Amino acid sequence: MPAGVGVPQPPTFDSIEAERQYRKQQLAAGFRLFGRFGFSEGVAGHITVRDPENPQWFWVNPLGMSFNQIKASDLILVDHEGTLLHGTRPVNKAAFCIHSQVHTARPDAMAAAHSHSLYGKAFSSLGIHLDPITQDACAFYQDHGLYTDYHGVADSLEEGRRIATALGSYKAAILANHGLLTVGQSVAEAVWWFITLERSCQAQLIAMAAGTPKLIDHDTALITRAQTGSSAVGWFQARPLWDQITATDPDLFD
Repeated sequence: MPAGVGVPQPPTFDSIEAERQYRKQQLAAGFRLFGRFGFSEGVAGHITVRDPENPQWFWVNPLGMSFNQIKASDLILVDHEGTLLHGTRPVNKAAFCIHSQVHTARPDAMAAAHSHSLYGKAFSSLGIHLDPITQDACAFYQDHGLYTDYHGVADSLEEGRRIATALGSYKAAILANHGLLTVGQSVAEAVWWFITLERSCQAQLIAMAAGTPKLIDHDTALITRAQTGSSAVGWFQARPLWDQITATDPDLFD
């Protein structure tokens, strides 16, 4: 490759404060993208990211604020016991119950995303896994869980634990009669997996309505997952969206 030619790489930081601000800005951008894609449903939906100082703390959206208006300064900080450490608005109880248990079960997951997106919740009602019918869907081949035991609004830690168990070591889970959940080693990765999982659910619903989709064979699906489903690829796939949203919504950095 010629000198001076390259692709963006995840940043590094000289201080906890700088890394914290970056993660908060990434989280605010993630919410703006969720709003842009129409993933809001009343007060439902949340994205979290661990604090760089203490991994038992996580930043999350305040209860009842529009995805389209969230700024970095609006985010609240809670610990795994639900104590509000920073902010002036309460945390969504379901966000705490789900994300505290997911982060506890998955120390490798820096960020987690969940929302009641239209095609995700429609697909979740089928109680089936996503099939490898497209190149994009192969990123999730044998790498997503299925939670089939819906117990109502996730307002208990036990429900959060059941969801975390269904997620297991995967990058995503389909929560039957509920929606989608994704995790990543960065906000960008978790948000990208959510967006492309939602669109893959949409593609499969359309294909199933039109006929019987042809599956990609097992070996090819595994090869394709290796090419498209890594953490580094997830982070990089989000870059065009990040560039777009930060250009159109610069106030998210406030």
